[in-house]
Amino acid sequence: MSVLSAPHFHNEEAAILHLESILWPNGANCPHCGSVERLNKLKGKSVRPGLWKCYACRKQFTVKVGTVFESSHVPVHKWLQAAFLMASSKKGISAHQIHRTLEVQYNTAWFMAHRLREAMRVLNIEPMGGEGSIVEADETFVGGLEKNKHARDRKHQGRGAVGKEAVFSLVERGGRVRSTHVPSVSAETLGKVMREQLYTDTHLMTDDARQYIPLGKHFMMHESVNHSIGEYVRGGTHTNTIEGYFSIFKRGMKGVYQHCNAKHLKRYLCEFDFRYNERDTTDAERMITALQGIKGKRLTYRA
Repeated sequence: MSVLSAPHFHNEEAAILHLESILWPNGANCPHCGSVERLNKLKGKSVRPGLWKCYACRKQFTVKVGTVFESSHVPVHKWLQAAFLMASSKKGISAHQIHRTLEVQYNTAWFMAHRLREAMRVLNIEPMGGEGSIVEADETFVGGLEKNKHARDRKHQGRGAVGKEAVFSLVERGGRVRSTHVPSVSAETLGKVMREQLYTDTHLMTDDARQYIPLGKHFMMHESVNHSIGEYVRGGTHTNTIEGYFSIFKRGMKGVYQHCNAKHLKRYLCEFDFRYNERDTTDAERMITALQGIKGKRLTYRA
């Protein structure tokens, strides 16, 4: 039997109950006043599924209130299908594919995908690394025109970056990745990110890019490999972990999404970071983790 044969992917009442079990593991609570008492699930032929009333503040609500699903007219079971597709697709799934699979309008599919990426965004980020931890740091570029691939770009300090957006990532070996859309890859820009997101007693590994030379002095140890002379591994010194992450990210951005507006790049990074960080879980577990992130977030812009 297919995973997508589960009732909550097809039946609206089952979908709402499933979402309630994820967001309200200890029972319903009112999103308006926070009360967990004097709540009643309304019933009747004229009542829409999943409608509750709080008799403390006298307001009605559903499990979607206070989440990225609020004010959406898309059925909850289709939200769950979209969440599963995005959580289980290693290199992502396009809004056009969601539009065709779920039989919704393209702009609806686009908005759904961005809301789910917002759900994947991690709040209250703690620094990475620390004593005994190895963190690899590197940057890559996405977008741009083919005709500019040999042009030199002073801002990004190299060839092939003209018109591209810079992405800086940190990955802890055996742990998590964290990616940031940065305006440039200068020592000043990357240094600010590294000081905010890494503990100083981290063992840092990078390539031989010159901006990392002064930055490495802020950490307990800094080792690098010299890619310019063909050195990619020297004992345990390498950046293969972050390069592996970038290979998945760039295949997804080029092969699946093809074009990304710069103002939305941060949300795509959340999506790829999320799947990498949840790589040791099943697709169903990854979907549940993504849905747990819909609370307390709203997106109001439209396609």
